[in-house]
Amino acid sequence: MDSKQLGFGDYEQANAKRRTRRERFLSEMEKVVPWEALLDLIEPHYPKTSSRGGRPPYPLQTMLRIHLLQ
Repeated sequence: MDSKQLGFGDYEQANAKRRTRRERFLSEMEKVVPWEALLDLIEPHYPKTSSRGGRPPYPLQTMLRIHLLQ
């Protein structure tokens, strides 16, 4: 029995899957787009939850990402 125990890095490499085009694109967008600066700029103008009821708005970060990635 000559097997050695795999470390975390060995395990990741053995079970790593190939990155898809979508994953590469999203990771590049994460590096390139200044998300926090844009969120700070838009947040004062984004609708807030109303005390009168109604449907709450989508989270700002979600909407910003949807619009920019389209």
